[in-house]
Amino acid sequence: MPYIEIRGVEHYYEWIRESQSIKEKPVIVFIHGWGGSSRYWESTAQALSSEFDCLLYDMRGFGRSRLSSKSGENLYEMEDYADDLAVLLDKLAIARVYIKAHSMGASAATIFLNRYRHRVERAILTCSGIFEYDEKAFAAFHQFGAYVVKFRPQWLLHIPFAPPLFMARFLHRPLPLSVSKAFLEDFLAADYEAALGTMLRVVSKYAAEVMPQEFAQLSVPTLLVSGEKDKIIPANLGRKAAQLSQNVKYLEIPQTAHFPMLEAPEIYLNEVREFLGVGVGARG
Repeated sequence: MPYIEIRGVEHYYEWIRESQSIKEKPVIVFIHGWGGSSRYWESTAQALSSEFDCLLYDMRGFGRSRLSSKSGENLYEMEDYADDLAVLLDKLAIARVYIKAHSMGASAATIFLNRYRHRVERAILTCSGIFEYDEKAFAAFHQFGAYVVKFRPQWLLHIPFAPPLFMARFLHRPLPLSVSKAFLEDFLAADYEAALGTMLRVVSKYAAEVMPQEFAQLSVPTLLVSGEKDKIIPANLGRKAAQLSQNVKYLEIPQTAHFPMLEAPEIYLNEVREFLGVGVGARG
């Protein structure tokens, strides 16, 4: 498996592209969300591989980008993850890209779009948004979240109903058992410090103050996609974020929740292709 060292951490990455294609294609980078890995982007990348060379990678502390005692300083701010992406592109000698990011990854991507706007053609942020700070609600979320991160027994993988039960809060439409099991595997494998650190930073007073400013500054053409039934990042939070910049187009996909690209892939891909200016209905 290919790995590349990025600021003290070995990062897993892979390419999904048509092996027989001889023409040079634009690169689209896929960024996953909290507790996950690039695995859940594979079907979307496969569907877009006729138009793009698709670069997938696991963020530090998640998926196959495991931390170790030699990793040095632990960096879990969204700004750190944005800088990780810049280093990845530098090491792979990629000048400009399209961005496709989800959930927590979309927060990091939003910061990347502002820090490195000269490197991005267009961006798609899926299930992202802004929220108002609520001290009591945030404290309760952090307390519960810390418990969830700490209590992750591996034996859950051996219980048949555990994967769909784990995914139930994230979905409006069920996914195949193999897909739900992969999600649970990634969650159980996530580094404790990374999972806890990012959770505390994404849902925080700082994030509630900074992210509206980041969305307001966006100058890169951006599509923000929400799932109508999303309980994790409700659609109204995405709608509010999109209204902060004239460069952001908002799309809400009916009867989907936190993973619209997996729950309604045909609708999602057609909208994405239209926004990116490639053949609608070509593949997928």
